[in-house]
Amino acid sequence: MSGHSKWHKIQHKKGKADAARSNVFTKLTRAITVAAQEGGGDPEMNFSLRLAIEKAKSANVPKDNIERAVKKGTGELKSEDKLKKVVYEGFGPGGVAIVIESVTDNTNRTVAEVKHVLNKFDGSLGGPGSVLWQFEQKGVVRFVIDKKDKIENWEEAQLKFMDAGIEDIRESDDGVELITNKDNFQKMIEVVSELEIEPDDSGLQWVAKEEIEIDDEISKKMEALYDELEELDDVKEVYTNEK
Repeated sequence: MSGHSKWHKIQHKKGKADAARSNVFTKLTRAITVAAQEGGGDPEMNFSLRLAIEKAKSANVPKDNIERAVKKGTGELKSEDKLKKVVYEGFGPGGVAIVIESVTDNTNRTVAEVKHVLNKFDGSLGGPGSVLWQFEQKGVVRFVIDKKDKIENWEEAQLKFMDAGIEDIRESDDGVELITNKDNFQKMIEVVSELEIEPDDSGLQWVAKEEIEIDDEISKKMEALYDELEELDDVKEVYTNEK
C-alpha cells in the first residue's frame, strides 16, 4: 500500500471492534494455511509461516486456531477447501492503480466480490499485467511515530538499518517505513527485533515505483474503497500507487 492509505490501514485495524475479529482471524489463519502449504509446517524452517504465526499471535488469534490452520496446510488435518493465492489488478477513482492480494477457495466468488466493490467506487477490474508493472515486491516494516520516539538513539538505529542492507527509511508524521529487497526481508526483521520494535505492519508487499498525487475527493473515495475491500474475507492485502 502507498500513500496515506498505508497508515489509514494501521489505524483502521487498531480501531476495529471485537465484532470484526472473526473477519481478521479468518484472514490470518488462511495466511498460515497457505504458508504451510507452500513451505511446510515447521516455522523454524519456513520463515513465511513463522511471520504469519507471529502476526496471528499479535492479533490474539487463539492457539488452537493457529495449530489447526498449520495442520490444514500440511494436510495433517483434512479440509475440503483448497486455498490458493490470487492477485487481482485494477483501477480506482482518478485512475489510481490497485493491486489486490487474495487467499481464496473459490475464485469465481472472489473476483465477483472484488469487481463489485471496484465498480461501486468508479473503479474497474483490469487484466493480468495491467497494473502490476507499476509495482515492485519489497520487504516492508512500518511502526507508528510513538514507537520511534521511544528509541533512545534514532541516529544509531538508522545506521543499524543501513548496515543491514535496508534500502530506504521513510519518516512522516504518522510513523516510520523501512523498505528493503525482498531477499533481505528476514534480516531486516531480525534487526527490528533486536531494537525491540514491534512492527504495526510488515511483510512482502507491492510498493509503487512512482506515486501519484490525488485530490481530497478522490482520497475519500479511496479510503471508502479500501475499507470495503478489507471487509471481504478473501482479500488479504490492498496496495495502491497514491501518495
